[in-house]
Amino acid sequence: MKDRKEVFPGDEVAVEEEYLASEGTFASDGVIYASQIGILELDQEEMTARVISPNPPNILKEGDIVFAIVADTRSTMATADVVATDGNLRGIGGETYATIHVSKISPGYTDDVSKELRKGDRIRARVIGTRPSLQLATKDEHFGVVRSLCSKCKTELVRKGKTQLYCENCDRSYTRKLADDYGNVIF
Repeated sequence: MKDRKEVFPGDEVAVEEEYLASEGTFASDGVIYASQIGILELDQEEMTARVISPNPPNILKEGDIVFAIVADTRSTMATADVVATDGNLRGIGGETYATIHVSKISPGYTDDVSKELRKGDRIRARVIGTRPSLQLATKDEHFGVVRSLCSKCKTELVRKGKTQLYCENCDRSYTRKLADDYGNVIF
């Protein structure tokens, strides 16, 4: 049998002597509290207390495809801010600061991240790890830069070949790890 009622974050929902904290709850000093808005479900058979949200946050997990903006590059890694998951424009709950190791950027050998990704690039990547931190990879053909701007004039770069981008305004060329559909993604 399950008892149900509406609760808000911080509401006391049960005590640990009677129930175990489960999804949407947390325990502190023997008391179980709601961690999200939703319907409290006290399961008498399993002896668990959980809060089921009508609109749960979009928590990232391994295998998810995400869109991110490169925040910084170093020789062995890049950092990026994840802004959305592919096909789901709802906000993301949890950690959105991610790293991309140099060995996870391109299927071939890469000795310097800045040859593949630059600050401000919009990328599509796969989540390959969530613990202890969020980690992304862009090795596959469908992953990589989907939109980039010229570092000098901020004009959108045009694809010229498999790895080349070109600024028609400045007459400059750049190399990137490009997604197969670069320039055709609505970000």
